[in-house]
Amino acid sequence: MTSRQRSAPASILQGVEALLRPLAVFRADLHRNPELSGQERRTAERLARWLGHAGCEVFTGVGGHGVVARLRNGEGPLVLLRAELDALPVREETGLSYASTVTAARPDGRVVPVAHACGHDIHMTCLAGTAELLAANRASWRGTVLLVGQPAEETLTGAAAMLDDGLYQRFGVPDVALAQHVAPLPAGVVAHAPPGEPLTAAGAELRIVIRGRGGHGGMPHLAVDPVVVAASVVLRLRAMAVQERRPGEHVVVTVGALHAGERANVIPDSAVLEAIVRAPSLAAVDRVVEVARRVVEDECLAARCPDPPEFTVVTRVPAGISDPVAAARVRRAHLAVFGAGRVVEVPQGQASEDFPLFGADGRVPTVYWYVGSVPPAVWDRAPGAGPLEKLHSLPAAHSPKFSPDPVATLRAGITALAAGALAWLGTGPLGNGEIMSFGSLP
Repeated sequence: MTSRQRSAPASILQGVEALLRPLAVFRADLHRNPELSGQERRTAERLARWLGHAGCEVFTGVGGHGVVARLRNGEGPLVLLRAELDALPVREETGLSYASTVTAARPDGRVVPVAHACGHDIHMTCLAGTAELLAANRASWRGTVLLVGQPAEETLTGAAAMLDDGLYQRFGVPDVALAQHVAPLPAGVVAHAPPGEPLTAAGAELRIVIRGRGGHGGMPHLAVDPVVVAASVVLRLRAMAVQERRPGEHVVVTVGALHAGERANVIPDSAVLEAIVRAPSLAAVDRVVEVARRVVEDECLAARCPDPPEFTVVTRVPAGISDPVAAARVRRAHLAVFGAGRVVEVPQGQASEDFPLFGADGRVPTVYWYVGSVPPAVWDRAPGAGPLEKLHSLPAAHSPKFSPDPVATLRAGITALAAGALAWLGTGPLGNGEIMSFGSLP
């Protein structure tokens, strides 16, 4: 690699500052107008329009509302960069001037508040900024970039839908697929998993319908109350997560939604539970799911429910383990542009992602990392003797109070994503240095 090639990434990344103001406006619009999984029509249109103006060929409607933008620049590698489109059924409590007040109807007809409480608006904006940087600096790289706006990540269905819709057949099999996620770490910090270890957990989402027999609230002996059965199921599932945990495993079972009935004096006919299982591997997830199935069946049988329960595995995703060789290449790039003091290793969390599906068949190496989003002053004031204690005191993703530092997070996120892409496109920085441990954070 020549000295000119080594300096090219630095010159490209200097362009981030000029983009921050228009991108902050773009991000605020996305944040103010969130859409639920599978309903991302406006979001997809806004992202597609920006990517088109940046000079990309844009394709929409891939696997639902998925967006694929192609930026070609001669012969070279094919690099896929992914961001998510969807938001969550959460009522925002950030106090931001552009906070969401949006509501939307779920597939079951219930109207819920909607907010970008997971940072996907930041991810899309980083994708847009990376497209701008690469398009404006074509002399410094060669190859093709696929910028993917994926729908329905929160339901863990969007990646599979895009792949089933022929993503790789239509646009080519990438040499690498890259993605990132904001995290409650100091803004300006980039975090990777230790080599060969997962950053995200394997997971499954469950939908459980308990069939009871409705009746008068004052005469429960004439009914089979599905709410009581559901309550027993919730308690047993929580206990089961502990009992099924094997040495070295971290298993989580959470019932995040329970819907039943309309009035206090009417025993409903049914209750619906939505739950997730998280574990280090798909084998562990599948084992716990089968025990959960037996728990539900046993509780319904003991309560003499008139019909067997419905137990559906809605989605199922593997753990997120970055390809070791590809991840080392991205880490070197991040060390070169951020410096060793701002690149850290973090242990596996219990969140799940469907991004691993982009490489699940073994053809495509994937790399996934975290970008810090907490304002430095807020991190410094957070109580706790170390980073783990500070994390526990800060609003995390999916909290109604989750509020990334917009400018610092965008600056780091665009830099990290662009540097990762440039590591494959012929001018990626190959820095030296050591990654800090998680405990080394201030």
